[in-house]
Order: sequence, then C-alpha cells, then structure tokens
Amino acid sequence: MTTVREEDLDVLLPLVRAYTRFYEETGGFTPPTDEALLALSRALLDRPDHDGVQLLARDPSTGEALGFATIYWTFSTLSAARVAVMNDLYVTPAARGSGLAERLIEACRERALARGCASLQWTTALDNHRAQRVYDRVGGTRSEWLHYALPTDR
Repeated sequence: MTTVREEDLDVLLPLVRAYTRFYEETGGFTPPTDEALLALSRALLDRPDHDGVQLLARDPSTGEALGFATIYWTFSTLSAARVAVMNDLYVTPAARGSGLAERLIEACRERALARGCASLQWTTALDNHRAQRVYDRVGGTRSEWLHYALPTDR
C-alpha cells in the first residue's frame, strides 16, 4: 500500500467514484462531483499529519489500481485518546475475495499505530454484509452505536 500522491489522483478518482456510486445506489444520497472529490484528496495531500491520508493498493504485477482507503485523524473523548477513522474502504469487484481488503485494513491499522492512535474505527452500511464478513475476519469489534448525520446548511 502506498500513500496517495498528486500523480496518483488520475487512478484514484475512478475508484472513489465507484465507491460513491455503491453508496448512492444503496443509501440514496447524491454523490459529490469529481471536482469535489479531487479537492478532498488534495486537502489530505496538503495536511496529511493533521487531517488524514489516503492509501492506494495496486496490482504488484501490472500496477493497476485495485483499491483505496481513507483514514482521518481525530480524538475520542470516551477513550481519552487519539483515534484513526477509516472512513472509506473500496476494492474493485475483480479484486474482491483476494485478501486485498484485509491488507488495506492492516495498512490503515499500521498507519494508525505509527501515529499513536489507540484504535482504528469505521462504520459500514447495515446491509453491507460482504464488508461485515471482512471486518469480522480481521478482528473488528461490532458496535451497537447508531450513526446520525445532520446537514449544517439547513
């Protein structure tokens, strides 16, 4: 896994777009524009130590981009510690079942540990059973928390 660089954005964008399309279809939200997605990636490139990083997984033989993960740095009052939030994890359909998702999660865990984070946390859709099986396999602990969101522009 490599940390996304400016020169990776052209291969990262189709992966991020596919990721947003998946949640658009299952969650019924309007995805951001390509320009907004690229601006987000560039903001992370500008302040990786403060905001977070994106990781890119490539096929070692061909160099083809096969998946990505986004980690944001934050704090948890409940644990009184710095934590990492794996906000995004996506693997192309052709690479699913290959262990790539597990390797991306491990790379995120390693980055979180190196940053001094007490844990790596994430959420997924309640009906994303395939992802949940991966998360169970890597030793993730399920939570009973219910995720809410509130638009700030109402």
